[in-house]
Amino acid sequence: MHGWQDNAGTFDTLAPLLPPHLSFLSIDAPGHGHSSWLPPGVMYHSIDYVQLVLRIMEEYNWKTVSIMAHSMSSLNGFVFASLFPDKLDMLIGLDILKPLIRSPKYIVNMLSERLSDSLKLERRLRSNSEPPAYEWDQLVERLHHGTDKSVDLEACKYLLQRNSKPSSHEPHKYYFSRDNRLKTSLFYTLSNEMVLEMASRITAPHLFIKALQAPYYEDKKYYDAALEVLRQNPNFEYHEVEGTHHVHLNEPEKVAPIINSFISKCRPL
Repeated sequence: MHGWQDNAGTFDTLAPLLPPHLSFLSIDAPGHGHSSWLPPGVMYHSIDYVQLVLRIMEEYNWKTVSIMAHSMSSLNGFVFASLFPDKLDMLIGLDILKPLIRSPKYIVNMLSERLSDSLKLERRLRSNSEPPAYEWDQLVERLHHGTDKSVDLEACKYLLQRNSKPSSHEPHKYYFSRDNRLKTSLFYTLSNEMVLEMASRITAPHLFIKALQAPYYEDKKYYDAALEVLRQNPNFEYHEVEGTHHVHLNEPEKVAPIINSFISKCRPL
């Protein structure tokens, strides 16, 4: 499962390096990639992606599931693992460990901002106007810089092939095709105590890989506190690798051996 505003293409370079005896289902979450958008008047929320896993399990008639997830989906995998420990075989998280702890001031300000901005984006949606279009090289540059250069220029194509469409007005130009309302997604407003309680309930084999050139996105004391609780799970593994937030896409050879070793313990031949 991919990160915020990314898509299934995030695993295109890593998937070929994973164990050949297993199959993998890589999805585009609602509003991302080629998946449909939520209807007008509905806002995206992180918890929806947790329920999405249950919906996928129901569709395929799976009793349990194994999750490999990056960024937004990694923290949602953490939530799923804590809420439904009996439904999870293993969890592999890439670079964001858990729901982020924010100050009350930040939460109130962001909720106000996102609720207001979501209405503006809905009005734009109702106008049926096409988003700004760019030459292909410009589109690549915008994605590269939009991720704070986390996605290498050479790797942008893997995300853009499921996140761009040719402009109907400007020949030879393209626009980002994800739902723009994702920018005003609602987020978890959990206390640190609640996150630590969730961490204590994760019992499945759990691998987490931290990219050292990526930020923690919160005060590191909250990250360390959760890590301390997670390490009480005898099936928890923690690794650090050199690279950006998208190291799994840019340099999959850095994470593949760690993931394969973990999978071989949980799902041997």
